[in-house]
Amino acid sequence: MERSYKFRLYPTPEQQDLIQRTFGCCRFVYNYYLMKRKAAYKADKITMGYNDCSADMTNLKKELVWLKEVDCTALQSSIRDLDTAYKNFFRGIKTGEDIGLPKFKNKRSYHQSYTSRAPSNIHVYGNTIQLPKLGLVKCRISRQIYGRVLSVTVSQNPSGKYFASICCTDIFVTDIPKTGMSVGIDLGVKDFAIMSDGQKFENYKYLSKSENKIKRLQRQLSRKPKDSNNREKARKKFAALHEHVANQRKDMLHKLSTWLVKSYDIIVVETLNAESMMVNRWISKSIHDVSWYTFVKQLTYKCEQYGKRLIKVDSFYPSSQLCSKCGYKNVDTKRLEVRSWVCPQCSSCHDRDVNAAINILNEGLRLSMA
Repeated sequence: MERSYKFRLYPTPEQQDLIQRTFGCCRFVYNYYLMKRKAAYKADKITMGYNDCSADMTNLKKELVWLKEVDCTALQSSIRDLDTAYKNFFRGIKTGEDIGLPKFKNKRSYHQSYTSRAPSNIHVYGNTIQLPKLGLVKCRISRQIYGRVLSVTVSQNPSGKYFASICCTDIFVTDIPKTGMSVGIDLGVKDFAIMSDGQKFENYKYLSKSENKIKRLQRQLSRKPKDSNNREKARKKFAALHEHVANQRKDMLHKLSTWLVKSYDIIVVETLNAESMMVNRWISKSIHDVSWYTFVKQLTYKCEQYGKRLIKVDSFYPSSQLCSKCGYKNVDTKRLEVRSWVCPQCSSCHDRDVNAAINILNEGLRLSMA
């Protein structure tokens, strides 16, 4: 199997300059061959593929000598990315998906990256990583790297930090010991996750807690003159705060999803359509802050990785309305303000969220037996 390791880089000023030039060269090559492919198809109905563009770039390097200053495999990766974008576009036409034509890359984008596919020139030594053309770059290695290196992607985020994502293959992962336990999870806004065994995990509301500071930095940014150094400083502060909020949320999601995979063999969740729920302006910001999609995505790949089972229950299943003891359907519980209710049929007292989690577990186990 394949796995990626992402570490922060601390390049020297000279290395930063070369990284920025590599970003620019890769962007130029991508836009150049996008324009050339469009022109060739418009004039002669000819479709240029990856091999055609790669062969043509040999002549382009003779004309534009500055393209030879950067990693050649990064330029090849740009052409490969363009070819993949075209393949996705044609696939979307066949399948009816809304995948548009490839677009030109913008120089003023605050997220830049390039991919180097030279595994023989990529090595990790202690707290440094050797990259093509850059040499040894100071890097914060936070975990051991396993497997064979395929490629490395060097990126810069909006706050100006540099990162290296190392893609490795031939990794053997041992399954986590089985526990024989199953759990149903009801995702919510008041509490982030409610388990069928009664456990509740708090919704920390990271965005709401930093909202006042975000507003203040946004006002400061809006007052700065365009294209000024002070505006760039204010923009980086603003981007760093958003990055901090995202990292807080990501850390919580990873810790919780990993704990669940280690503790339970079968995990049942409800597939929520967050996009349709965002229409409600009273809870749209809270729904955006909880990141249900990311949480379920993490559970999906971690269960596959460690040999556990994830079952998804349809979002139209009335988990909040059914009595988990006798199956009576109480339509009055559709209203979100109803947090607890008593079943008219069996007189059982239910916590709305715990009852929903139990129903989700029962439905998931029923689907697994079908």
